[in-house]
Amino acid sequence: MTKILLVRHGHVQGIDPERFRGRADLALTERGKKQARAVAERIASDWRPAGLYTSPLSRCVETAEAIAKACNLAPQVTDDLIDIDYGAWQSRSRAELEQTDPILYSGWFFTPHLVRFPDGESLQDLVLRAADVLRLVLRSHPKETVILVAHDSLNRALLIQLLDQPLSSFWRLAQEPCCINEIDVVDGCVRVLRVNETRHLA
Repeated sequence: MTKILLVRHGHVQGIDPERFRGRADLALTERGKKQARAVAERIASDWRPAGLYTSPLSRCVETAEAIAKACNLAPQVTDDLIDIDYGAWQSRSRAELEQTDPILYSGWFFTPHLVRFPDGESLQDLVLRAADVLRLVLRSHPKETVILVAHDSLNRALLIQLLDQPLSSFWRLAQEPCCINEIDVVDGCVRVLRVNETRHLA
């Protein structure tokens, strides 16, 4: 059995009020650093992970480093775990885009599977990358616990596949900063045990 602990990075600027952060290389805030330490302590106390993979962006690397310290692991930077490429939308606020690009903006929240960001990716691109990471983990860790530290959008894309849901269900899955999702894969059969758990942050 492979156990996957899918973690979102800690708090960063641009979560509230929300901006399309994407590939912007943001560091954790002080709040985010506390969240990273809390999720690291939770993982170290409840599991014995053998592998740790992280998006190359700083907010994930910092979160992974806290986990690595608590679990005595060496994080492996994995490019396919990077956040979705919002292209021309990157770093712009929701309020601004609702005014300047209302049709595409509405489409992203009501029909996300039909949207490609100007000069950026589509949800299909993101799902393909997430699937590549899943194959890597299952091949490299057939009977181990593995941690993936990634982003809201990447986590949703991976969970959609594991839950066998359509891409249109993208917004039905919440992913709070430093949440834990726990997934077991046994002989090709997937069991999602927890989604978006944050009790360790209380």
